[in-house]
Amino acid sequence: MNATTPSFRPTPFRKVLVANRGEIALRIVRTARALGYRTVAVYSTADAEGRHVREADQAVCIGEPLPAQSYLRIPAIVEAARLAGADAVHPGYGFLAENEDFAQACRDAGLVFIGPSAEAIVSMGNKAGAKTLMTAAGVPCIPGYQGEDQSEERLAREAERIGFPVMIKATAGGGGRGMRLVRSAREFPDLLRSARSEAQSAFGDPEVILERAIVEPRHIEIQVFADRHGNAIHLGERDCSVQRRHQKVIEEAPSPAVGAELRARMGATAVAAVKAIRYEGAGTLEFLLDSQGEFYFMEMNTRLQVEHPVTEAITGLDLVALQLRVAAGEPLPITQEAVRFSGHAIEVRLCAEDADHGFMPQSGTMALWRMPPQLRVEHAMRSGAEIPPFYDSMIAKLVSHGDDREAARRQLLAGLEDAVALGVTTNQAFLQRCLANPVFAAGGATTAFIAQNQAALLEPDAVLQARAAAIAAVLLYETAGDRRARVPGRRMMHSLPISLRFEQNGVLATASVTLTGQRRFDVLIGERTVVVELDELAEHKARFTCDGLFESADFLRDGAALLLHYRGVPLRFDDRTRAASARQGDAASDGKLRASMNGRVVAVMAAVGDTVEAGQPMVTLEAMKMEHIHLAPVAGRVTALHVKTGDQVAASRVVVEIEATLTGTEPARIGE
Repeated sequence: MNATTPSFRPTPFRKVLVANRGEIALRIVRTARALGYRTVAVYSTADAEGRHVREADQAVCIGEPLPAQSYLRIPAIVEAARLAGADAVHPGYGFLAENEDFAQACRDAGLVFIGPSAEAIVSMGNKAGAKTLMTAAGVPCIPGYQGEDQSEERLAREAERIGFPVMIKATAGGGGRGMRLVRSAREFPDLLRSARSEAQSAFGDPEVILERAIVEPRHIEIQVFADRHGNAIHLGERDCSVQRRHQKVIEEAPSPAVGAELRARMGATAVAAVKAIRYEGAGTLEFLLDSQGEFYFMEMNTRLQVEHPVTEAITGLDLVALQLRVAAGEPLPITQEAVRFSGHAIEVRLCAEDADHGFMPQSGTMALWRMPPQLRVEHAMRSGAEIPPFYDSMIAKLVSHGDDREAARRQLLAGLEDAVALGVTTNQAFLQRCLANPVFAAGGATTAFIAQNQAALLEPDAVLQARAAAIAAVLLYETAGDRRARVPGRRMMHSLPISLRFEQNGVLATASVTLTGQRRFDVLIGERTVVVELDELAEHKARFTCDGLFESADFLRDGAALLLHYRGVPLRFDDRTRAASARQGDAASDGKLRASMNGRVVAVMAAVGDTVEAGQPMVTLEAMKMEHIHLAPVAGRVTALHVKTGDQVAASRVVVEIEATLTGTEPARIGE
């Protein structure tokens, strides 16, 4: 252990306010309390029932989630710390974790900021300035342009000099915002304007840098830690190559593309960089690794990363505990030589989003939630919890740790299949397909993995869908009305077929269910008959034999909806048997435009009386930090507007009505 240098004053504290929400707030609260610290949570009114609020020793409400994000209100958070008597603040990740004004405000209020100094955040928070600093420190950087001349003419010339393809990046950016890949000089002006507009909207700064685009690289990041006594170490690398729109989906440690020699070289480079800027606390240097094994600096995240659990798994270290010790002025309790790596860890991000519809964020009530005990699961969910539309779509991280990569992959895939999340659509099935894909299984995934394999990753299992529809038909019958799942095999009068109608993923199905024996049903869907024999029907669990195969499924009846978790895939079936019309037209054909999610109206692009074309933008909703444009379902005349800018709307609410000049068509039907 290093000895404390007397010239450095310790900054002890005893009560920590966590300036964040959800799973990361809960994770910090638990480590802090285990180390003897008292904890304070902050929350918006949308999170009043949140688990982080319940598990902290104290909690302070910091206002409504809108119009300004409550978790970004620096004065309110500093005042909350004063009210609760907290003497330290942990920012979590995201939100204020990389905000120099927040770090400075904490310092000015006499609060210990559990993170780097405001000066370090400033130096590394701007991509242009960070590249200049890293170049001076001898860190290899991607060739590009980060000059002060931001005229379109100068940027176009620099792009030609660098050579296409070129990456445009917002200097103040992160999370893929303000980033565009430009493949030719012809498309450069439009993409530059688009990147600048997004950067201005997201960060209040339209400045960009240009970099040579590295084709199909690996995204490798090095976890570093430094203290105020001049000690710095690295904790190995994480591979974050599996991304969608520059958002990480799967992370693992170590990288299947990095060997011991390259790890040592990248780690030494990262340590030299943080020592050069006198960094303190946890940080991550992000690099692109090309096919020849050369690596280039991209940016530094001056905070704890979402994917830190995989590093914890292979090192056995608690990174939040290290943060608390360093912030208190203690030296790092471990040297570089003492860092050991054991096994392999993989993490997936479970998000409330609909992969089948452009990964659109989802919100609502998570009716049934049960996570697998064999995995480390970071979450703040429970059955009946509300997922608000105001925040990031990630709701949980599932992490496996095995002796080797294949053991970790196999364990995570099995655990992900066992995870039950019913009531809000998630990317659960998409994650399973990613883990099972041969390219990922072989360790060959680059940043192009999802784009190159998108069709396969989004393709549903037709056999599973057909069997699930038959099982759903039986469960819909058995749980109809007030006759909840108690006594299976209720005798149908004269054993005549019972006709059911239900909708799954926007497609209408008709099923004929016939009782052919004790607890045995023949289900006719289209031209196929599936035999289902019920063995047990409990409150949320069904055991059955389907076409000779004995298995089970989790389910929940929620009004007219049946929520089914079958073979690791969450499905929703809406009972339409008692619908007024025997014919269900396409939802668009009635001329009613419905909100695709819970969200806030940020723009209305039409007025009553306007003549519009099908596909014309009508309303823009904002949910989970993303904007979604809703288009006219039909051509015609606008007869009613039910929303205005600033309104909060629920999913499926009618926002615009159009008197159609075109009629809809009969929809496709399952099994036909």
